[in-house]
Amino acid sequence: MEKVIEKEVNEVLKGAEFMVKDSQPKDIFTPEDTNEEQDMIRTMVKDFVQNEIEPKYADIEKQKDNISRSLLGVAGELGLLGAHIPEAFGGMPMDTNTNTIIAEEIGYAGSFSVAVSAHTGIGMLPILYFGTDAQKQKYLPGLSSGTLVASYCLTEPSSGSDALAAKTKAFLMEDGEHYQITGQKMWITNAGFADVFIVFAQVGGDKFSCFLVEQGTEGLSLGAEEDKLGIKGSSTRQVFFENVKVHKSALLGEVGKGHLIAFNVLNVGRLKLGVMALGAAKRNFDVAVKYANERKQFKQSISNFGAIQYKLAEQTIQMYACEAALYRTSMLLQQKAQSLHDNGMSFAEAKLEAAEEYAVECAMLKVIGSEMLDYVVDETVQIHGGYGFSEEYQAARQYRDARINRIFEGTNEINRLLTVAMTMKRASKGHFDLAGPAWAVQKELTSMPTASATEGRFGQEIDTVKNLKKILLMVAGAAAKYQMDGKINLKDEQEITMNIANIMMDVYTSESLLLRVQKIADKGNDATNEQHILEVFLSDILDRITKNAKDALCSFVEGEPLRMMLMGIKRYAKYKHVNVRDARRAIAKPIIEGNKYCY
Repeated sequence: MEKVIEKEVNEVLKGAEFMVKDSQPKDIFTPEDTNEEQDMIRTMVKDFVQNEIEPKYADIEKQKDNISRSLLGVAGELGLLGAHIPEAFGGMPMDTNTNTIIAEEIGYAGSFSVAVSAHTGIGMLPILYFGTDAQKQKYLPGLSSGTLVASYCLTEPSSGSDALAAKTKAFLMEDGEHYQITGQKMWITNAGFADVFIVFAQVGGDKFSCFLVEQGTEGLSLGAEEDKLGIKGSSTRQVFFENVKVHKSALLGEVGKGHLIAFNVLNVGRLKLGVMALGAAKRNFDVAVKYANERKQFKQSISNFGAIQYKLAEQTIQMYACEAALYRTSMLLQQKAQSLHDNGMSFAEAKLEAAEEYAVECAMLKVIGSEMLDYVVDETVQIHGGYGFSEEYQAARQYRDARINRIFEGTNEINRLLTVAMTMKRASKGHFDLAGPAWAVQKELTSMPTASATEGRFGQEIDTVKNLKKILLMVAGAAAKYQMDGKINLKDEQEITMNIANIMMDVYTSESLLLRVQKIADKGNDATNEQHILEVFLSDILDRITKNAKDALCSFVEGEPLRMMLMGIKRYAKYKHVNVRDARRAIAKPIIEGNKYCY
């Protein structure tokens, strides 16, 4: 059976393999590929947000009567909380792409989306992935329906990014049947109304483990609601454990294996954060467009001015490119999980394995999505001018709400470091061949450039993306070799690591965008403006990749090798000259005319 699974899975692009292997438009899933059922689900979630969330947003912001708790119940009745849970445990399972659509639309819901994300992701997934059948039967049906709410307790005052340094302790009591937990957790989402807490503690003081602790257990108490910069409608409290006694059946997974739970559940959470950021960005963008059309200065709408059209076009470009990468990754997760499930793995095991396979892509998309959203909300405030600074307008709140996403699910700095560390680890273990393609690029640098070019409408773009991959391979390959030779240690070279991560993200997004636009054109659709998006994106990203590559190489390579590699960057960082002014104006035109995002 194991050999069959390996054969089937190998037909799908492996995690991080995008660096060395090209994909085709037919291989990806895009928002344009949704079926009728998925479109109906998207509409249903939109209606839920519009009818149930938006009219109550003032109460949500004030956390009046734990309103988010009751709204989670409404979402549960619609099947939105259990769309990733098997029927046997009370769910209404849908495929990964459909879950991605649900997450995007929930992203429109502001602070409430934080409650949903924490509940369905880091709240439910630990139980689904690592729980016993008894634990799943006890908790998942209620969590799927919204009659129960979950909360994830990992962070402590002295341990944030260094989660394994947690000081909360659990000791097996003399009766051998119970554990006693003592410690403190902070920044705990949904804490104010949660029924079950996923709690990480050091068993015996040094074995990082996980427990399920129910609200009402003696010794469990909550701090006051945090006064936060944004997401004020999300319950965030400290959780205290003072000699909390739980039965050994409350242990989730194995003693000393808590790190597997803590880190594995974050993979899908990172992807969903990127997806929800996309939904939030689209909502914010529509606010920007409407204001730009309504606001009159110098006897005309400010949307007529080039500076405003630039902003609207650039917001669109970043959203559209991010969306391409998100939905591409969603399809990879779906294909992998389905292949594993078809070949004998359980539903939960297949989902967990798929998420681990694409941990690199999920980490990248968390960064890409959150930083895209920050750009969008910042420019929306700018488009509003002074009114953007007023709490009377949506722009201010959405600006504040967006900022947390660069900290959630591991800071963007941590995710950049993880992106490269996981990639290097997989390459070193033979998960995919990085050394061979990197060496091929080095040999190519010593040969004369060829004049061959890919033909067709997107020939230049195809060649450009391939060349960007060569720059990535040159830099990453050199870093891997220097580390292997003992000349550098990437764990101590965070600047170099983040340079490489930035290139990886830009390459993955570029290829995803190219494949999406190609697929639209291949179906016979008019992709003129989509091509403008692609051209402007590649034109801009070329300079960014060039700088990151130079900064990285100049940090650890010297002499003739450095000279050759810098020449290589110059050789590969080429693309046609693009009239970005006219392209951006063309991108903005249908948006302004339609008064909303239209791509």
